[in-house]
Amino acid sequence: MIRVSATRFEELVADALDEIPEELVALMDNVVVVVEDEPDEPGLLGLYDGTPLTSREAYGGFELPDRITIYRNPICAIAHDEDDVVEEVLVTVVHEVAHHFGIEDERLHELGWG
Repeated sequence: MIRVSATRFEELVADALDEIPEELVALMDNVVVVVEDEPDEPGLLGLYDGTPLTSREAYGGFELPDRITIYRNPICAIAHDEDDVVEEVLVTVVHEVAHHFGIEDERLHELGWG
């Protein structure tokens, strides 16, 4: 397991978010991205919790923000070096943002964003 400080890991998540095309970022609505050390469910690297944009017909103005959580320790546990962490953070961020847009796991795997 590689050790990456919480501050550095948050920077990597911010860098990964910066990699998302501005056209898509402009379409993101009412979503927050946070970093936590450990998931409640073992094996998760990230989690999207919310109502995808494709399912928001009855979505109101008083809804809590959707939440994308990126988990530091599980990502660091599978990495061999910081370059691995950078890559896995990017893949995980893209994967969870895609869920915000209503893209399911099966399609993400087909596109190479496992």
